[in-house]
Amino acid sequence: MTDHCSPTFDQLAHSLGFSCEEAGGIVEFRNPFGLENWTLPVLECTIIVGSILALVLAVIRLRRNGDPTNLVLWFGATAYLFIIEPPLYFPAAFGIQDHVDTMFAHNVFTVDFLWGRLPLYIVAIYPFMATVAYEIVRMLGVFRRHGAFLGAVCVGFVHHAFYEIFDHIGPQLRWWEWSTGNSLNQPMFDSVPLPSVVVFAALWPTSLAFCVYWFVGRKVDAGQHFTGLQLLGRTVTIGLLASLGTFILPLPATVFGAGSTTVRGTLYAAELILLTLVAIPVLFRQWRSLRRDPESPHYTNPFIRWYSVLYLAVFALLWATALPDFLDADNGLTTNGDPIGNLWYTLACFAIAILCVAATFTTARPTTEVAKPAEPADIPGRAVA
Repeated sequence: MTDHCSPTFDQLAHSLGFSCEEAGGIVEFRNPFGLENWTLPVLECTIIVGSILALVLAVIRLRRNGDPTNLVLWFGATAYLFIIEPPLYFPAAFGIQDHVDTMFAHNVFTVDFLWGRLPLYIVAIYPFMATVAYEIVRMLGVFRRHGAFLGAVCVGFVHHAFYEIFDHIGPQLRWWEWSTGNSLNQPMFDSVPLPSVVVFAALWPTSLAFCVYWFVGRKVDAGQHFTGLQLLGRTVTIGLLASLGTFILPLPATVFGAGSTTVRGTLYAAELILLTLVAIPVLFRQWRSLRRDPESPHYTNPFIRWYSVLYLAVFALLWATALPDFLDADNGLTTNGDPIGNLWYTLACFAIAILCVAATFTTARPTTEVAKPAEPADIPGRAVA
């Protein structure tokens, strides 16, 4: 695939310690103990195991409760991945090289696809993160009380908090490297492009969540059942429309900020602030409502609650071990020349993520009450939160 190895990708790859010539085949396996550093296999394990368990439990929920929402969400996020990512990896193959240059390069991991472009954990992180955010919002009853739009906004907000904890440490630990010379990555927010902070951390999950609830979730709430073909068609539709939404939602920044990095950055930030100002009061009111009536039947997902705790604990460890190099950095670069993220922003995201997870624990009924599949009130999506 060296004929599709752009000069920018080749430069980024060499900076990360590999080359196009070494990254071979549709799929490639490596020794996890021979990677760049110990944090890479830890990251892989955390994300891939979480994603697999989320998929398994989504199948179980469908079989036991007749609720396909989680399964459609999982595969809808995966469909979105395969629509969005390949053109970014191989712009020449899609005929867009004159408009889109290589934006980033992943480091090589234990399992890689597409000639070193797509690590397995990236395939896993889309449905994993989407499931975590969607289920937290669902457990707080936002979709049932406020509908698709406000529920989706809250999903984008929660997803943003979890994702930026990961996004701001990745470049320092050499999980990937951004092409800072690419205008599409401007403006930069320390080591992370602001478009990534807004579009991929907040707006795409907002778009996905809206489509999932609109095409499946609200119909499940109304008691509708789907055939396998109906679910397949809706999943593909969700992936396509979520991709379209990712193009539409940031249009104010991409259109009006086309000629100015400052204007573009301001508009991106304004969209994120607006999403935050809408999501926080909605989530707080829903939490307070459930706290006032903790015995009322409502949706729970113990796996998401506990695995979210594990995710936050793992990333707290990763940040703690990276902190000495972070504090010794000069002009935004560690002594090894790796760019650092924004610690204060990450701490704010940690705080939001912790509060959201804590909210699901402090409103949940005892497990013995939510584990009765035969009780109508406990069927996911049928109880009023």
